[in-house]
Amino acid sequence: MKNIARLRSFVQEMTRLVEQLGGDEPRMLDEGERCLHKLITHDDWLPDEFARPSTESYRQYLLYCDPLERFSVVSFVWLPGQRTPIHDHTVWGLVGVMRGEEQCDEYADPGRAAGAMRPTGTHRVKPGDVDRVSPRIGDVHVVSNAGQDGAAISIHVYGANIGAVRRHTFDPATGTAREFISGYHNAAVPNLWDRSREAEGG
Repeated sequence: MKNIARLRSFVQEMTRLVEQLGGDEPRMLDEGERCLHKLITHDDWLPDEFARPSTESYRQYLLYCDPLERFSVVSFVWLPGQRTPIHDHTVWGLVGVMRGEEQCDEYADPGRAAGAMRPTGTHRVKPGDVDRVSPRIGDVHVVSNAGQDGAAISIHVYGANIGAVRRHTFDPATGTAREFISGYHNAAVPNLWDRSREAEGG
């Protein structure tokens, strides 16, 4: 049995944080990063069905969404060579790598300016590392599996129900924005609230 209590505790901590700091993004990112780092340094809690890769594309599995959609927790699963398009988020986000290694290629937000997308930097995100995004600090990037073999898995926390947010992809050559809503690849979420096995010591 997976140690789902770790995810439950994380959800409880994040709920307290959005209640206390929801309007203070810098503190929300600082405290949220601390909580997410604690979660991803353990690799015994993510149920197998939310860690499955696909040869079709990377996978985005919803693990939890706050009832008021103030935050969501998502696992991303990547095979070697899989990558996102250039995209934005429109809300704050934290990305913690749990398995493998990811690469983040950053771009300037094109705004209303026409022309090729302008790269601004690239960095690797290794197990235990937490990356940050938001329109305030930098919101446009490409993420890919940086490894040569095996799946990479990262746990993402966003300041909204990210699978329902209207966001944008960008054409690399022209900067033209195209609206999209990502959705999720799963129809059910982990059951965080069944404590019967814990009570039985199972």
